[in-house]
Amino acid sequence: MYSSATSDPKPHLPERQASFKAYVLDPQFPCVGARSALNRGRMEFGIYHALGDETSAQELCADLSAFSEKYQTPGAEPVTFIAMFNEPVADEASFTGALWRHLQALHNVDALQHAWDPTVSSDPANASFSFSIAGRAFFVVGLSPQSSRWARRAPFPCVAFNFHDQFEALKATGKYTGLQTAIRARDVALQGFVNKALTTFGDMSEARQYAGNATPADWVCPFQSGVAADGR
Repeated sequence: MYSSATSDPKPHLPERQASFKAYVLDPQFPCVGARSALNRGRMEFGIYHALGDETSAQELCADLSAFSEKYQTPGAEPVTFIAMFNEPVADEASFTGALWRHLQALHNVDALQHAWDPTVSSDPANASFSFSIAGRAFFVVGLSPQSSRWARRAPFPCVAFNFHDQFEALKATGKYTGLQTAIRARDVALQGFVNKALTTFGDMSEARQYAGNATPADWVCPFQSGVAADGR
């Protein structure tokens, strides 16, 4: 199902990192949380061969585990990990498929050593679902040049990983609603209408938001927890 990485992506890290930073710092970029993380030096980067590639998933799994260990108590200031991929994707549908294959591959590796974060559901149909790596829940944001949402049109395929407990902390302090309103207003200013994939945090499964494309009411998430993609 997965190909093996055929070239070392690491030499491309400086130029890709600079390109991504320019994308986030564009005045029209809606996500003020991501900009804050970047400006405060709390945005970390990794570069990998291809989205959906098994070796890339193994490398990213290790990097996310180290990232989680580094930020055991991240506090209130946004922090995020950006996984960047060298290989392009053909279109939005290809990106969406590759994203879910990659998340499945990540889980298949991670599940050999770690249980799912007990504070969230492992069922992508459940409103309490959140992706888990190293026993820590993450909110996932897929980004690609082919995205139908202009705000998610990163210069190359990327996946952002944000700590789920930071969203919970924002809700507890009453700051989440204001942040959400600001981001959505900027998104509407950019594209003219709100992203139909977005929901209020905790209202329904966040899995629908990961790829960024709108999903029909009967959409079934392809991800399965607890089992490998080949059924083993």
